[in-house]
Amino acid sequence: MSVLIGDLMAMAETQEWRARDAAWWRGLTRKRRGEMAEAAFLHKASRLGFGVAKPWGDSDPYDLIVDSGRRLWRVQVKSAYRSGEYGGYTFHAHGNENKNVYSLKDIDVLVAYIVPEDLWYVVPVSVFRRIKSMKLFPVSRRRRSKFEVYREGWQFFEKKRSWRR
Repeated sequence: MSVLIGDLMAMAETQEWRARDAAWWRGLTRKRRGEMAEAAFLHKASRLGFGVAKPWGDSDPYDLIVDSGRRLWRVQVKSAYRSGEYGGYTFHAHGNENKNVYSLKDIDVLVAYIVPEDLWYVVPVSVFRRIKSMKLFPVSRRRRSKFEVYREGWQFFEKKRSWRR
């Protein structure tokens, strides 16, 4: 199955994106899901007025670079398309090959995309000093996540300096 970036952009503009996402994403490989999440991020960040660049190759720990007009941010994009117990979505703060937690020398921001809800969490890497993963509960009435403060936190890219280290 082949999907063009233009197709993704068109789907992102309509509710069709949310209507067919879970079953569609489930059929993709892990690598393709990552590529689609990066494309969705590119679309979202561009619409918000940020410059976005894709580094050559995939050897760096970050997926994209965001230009806020004040600085460049190294961004790692993660996605989840299905929830677990109590409606929670788990995001790991490390790569698939390397189980070392991301640090300030690797990335500036981890962006977590919850596909079914079309929600974004913009989380500074400093949050991951003591944890390896985070669980997000965007629609659960039973559970709330301490990471809710980062939901749709696009304003963090506009800060002059990076987050506290």
